[in-house]
Amino acid sequence: MSSSPVQDNPAQSESVLPLSKSAVPLSLIEEAREALRSSPVIHSPLLKLNVDIPGKKIYLKCENLQPFCSFKVRGACFAISKLGREKLGNGVCGASAGNFAQGLGYMARQFETSCTMLVPEYIPQTKLSRVLELGVNVEKVPFSDWWNAILTRTYDGIGDATFIHPVDENVMAGHGTIGLEIMDDLPQVDTVICPYGSGGLIAGVASAIKSTNPNVRILACEPETASPLKYSKEQGRASIFPDHKPSFVDGMGGKQVLEEMWPYVHHLVDDSVPVSLKSIADSISLLVDRSSLVVEGAGAATLAAALSDRVPDGNIVCVLSGGNIDQSKLETIFHGEVPQ
Repeated sequence: MSSSPVQDNPAQSESVLPLSKSAVPLSLIEEAREALRSSPVIHSPLLKLNVDIPGKKIYLKCENLQPFCSFKVRGACFAISKLGREKLGNGVCGASAGNFAQGLGYMARQFETSCTMLVPEYIPQTKLSRVLELGVNVEKVPFSDWWNAILTRTYDGIGDATFIHPVDENVMAGHGTIGLEIMDDLPQVDTVICPYGSGGLIAGVASAIKSTNPNVRILACEPETASPLKYSKEQGRASIFPDHKPSFVDGMGGKQVLEEMWPYVHHLVDDSVPVSLKSIADSISLLVDRSSLVVEGAGAATLAAALSDRVPDGNIVCVLSGGNIDQSKLETIFHGEVPQ
């Protein structure tokens, strides 16, 4: 199935979300779309889920089909493209649990610059191997040191390299191109669901969509074992999730909402839907069985949310954020079990 627009489009709302510090400017997202046209990034297909759900039409935004199987190449590409020749010559660096490391490493190679990534010790072997294949200089550190680099945007030994953060505005603008593509291909969308990790994906996507049609519902999804956005929404401020537990869903499930992201997610995201680890595993299996799509836990969580009774009927788009999952986890899931 191609990514051509779906027919029978209803009239869209003419109201437009005003640009503010709590949204990525639409002009910057449109600039990112132009920059990505000459890159390896694809306009990912929007496929209808091959399962009949009464009252719901579920569509899959297949970012797992991007280079290195993740949406992260979008933001990485645009952020690096904005650097001048001198900064490019000094290389780039960052901190990532896997997918952003791959995206930044891949795009650094395209722009012929060096890349160093700080990664947590628990990084899945599949993701680590692919990062190393790209020639990225990898430094594995304890989670606390890695998380501190996320918070401070620096770490020892960074030198003159440019630290590119997963929630830099240019990175979020690159991710926002997903929202533009969704509106191009399915203007009558009612709900868009994104996984919530650091917040850069959903902030970019929501900025693009709400700037076009503020009536579209934007939902995050998180594992029940680590739902800092849902908890923060309930508390009314960026908060630390009180009962955090790591899981096989390594692409999301952090301990807290970053303070700098709270204005975006508070303003743009209508709600967050926590889902069980079992429902995520079941959704991974369903995507393989019905759509021949291999999707990691964070991406499949959006489908788990869509299938729940907490998401209203209508046209629902699930952003399948990535497809980097260890084979051992897939084998466990195919045996009807939940990976540790």
